[in-house]
Amino acid sequence: MFIEMEIKTVVIGGGPVSSLIVLQPTQQNEDEPLNLPIRIGSVEATAISMGVNPDASARPMTHDLLKSVIESLGSHLRSVLITDVSGTTFYAQLDLINAGGHEVRVDCRPSDAIALAVRCNVPIFAERAVLRTAAMPDFGAIENQEHDQEMRDFHEFVEGLSPDDFNVTDGGDNAPQK
Repeated sequence: MFIEMEIKTVVIGGGPVSSLIVLQPTQQNEDEPLNLPIRIGSVEATAISMGVNPDASARPMTHDLLKSVIESLGSHLRSVLITDVSGTTFYAQLDLINAGGHEVRVDCRPSDAIALAVRCNVPIFAERAVLRTAAMPDFGAIENQEHDQEMRDFHEFVEGLSPDDFNVTDGGDNAPQK
């Protein structure tokens, strides 16, 4: 079963720092928010970023060329599928519909598939087994959930206070004067 994903972050690394794309499900499970980090090359990270934020004056890149070739052959990209993971290596497929209306799947690297997906404005899907194997918690979302729960608990506490909760009866320095 495939889960629709969206790009959360693209990190373009340099030198010893790896580039990374982080995907997240479009429909986040509130009980278990997930991120799917995929290590990619810096050239691929740049290509994805350029597809997300296209520069009208830029010359066509390889992924723009591939999009043009697919379209000129009367085909279209329906979606991108992240199908498997083995260790730190992810596998993907382009889900194409050819000129005759038949589905064609083409193996490719996830980074190339995602760079093409953003140019063709098509959905990205990840196999549920890939998420079970390689996803990690979205710590920011978990922190937000915890903060929201603390605010709800505090609101309940304040709403439950009565004036009697503020009376001091210990007879000490804080006792009301008569």
